[in-house]
Amino acid sequence: MRHFPMLCSWVFLALISFQSQADTIEVVTEDSLYAYLRDDKLAGPGIHIAAEILKQADLGDFHMALYPWARAYEMALREPNVLIFPLDRTPAREKLFKWVGEIHRSTSRLYKLRETAPISIASLEEAKQYSIGVIRNDAKQVYLQDRGFSRLVVSANNHDNFQKLLNRQVQLVPMPENTARLMSQDAQMDFNLLEQVYSLDEQPHRVYLAFSLGTPDETVAKAQRAFEQLKASGEVERIMKQKR
Repeated sequence: MRHFPMLCSWVFLALISFQSQADTIEVVTEDSLYAYLRDDKLAGPGIHIAAEILKQADLGDFHMALYPWARAYEMALREPNVLIFPLDRTPAREKLFKWVGEIHRSTSRLYKLRETAPISIASLEEAKQYSIGVIRNDAKQVYLQDRGFSRLVVSANNHDNFQKLLNRQVQLVPMPENTARLMSQDAQMDFNLLEQVYSLDEQPHRVYLAFSLGTPDETVAKAQRAFEQLKASGEVERIMKQKR
């Protein structure tokens, strides 16, 4: 019996360790305008905003990582205590996540290479005849699939998708202008070598931070309050103006 107190101590410490690990928030995202590596460290406005929210909400036990978008998305769908961004808020996703706040809004456009054969698109229906590069599990992929697009070529990330456009493997790619400019910059090409042929006004790009459904409501509420305070102070807008 003299070993019983020691056994209890070990069990207690193990429970504390397990609880601490279980409560750790996994912040998942992709390489984008909002998050990227700089000098082997995570940087970007989305990273900055997420970290500030979690710290102000006293949710300081978190880990951040870049993944291919499909993997980050699956983690947020299936695992508890996952914070994901940049996540488009759409009707189809509304009940799949616990939404924290909107960090950016823009419109996606269909881009082609200017030097390739002319393309004229007057309606979304007319765009169906062209091959279009999309990101796996991205809102634009879902949006186009739901509307009967059958010539979609799926990539793991923006860079692979853009490279397919450069390699003439697809005719069009949908993305906001700021992402198109970033992809051009990363590919060391002039943005003016791209041509916008259609604006996807029907599908506004509403970028959010959101928690997985398995995240406790108390955690979500704390993060929401911290986000609203950060936004009201003008800090979210200021951070989002940072250049990559």
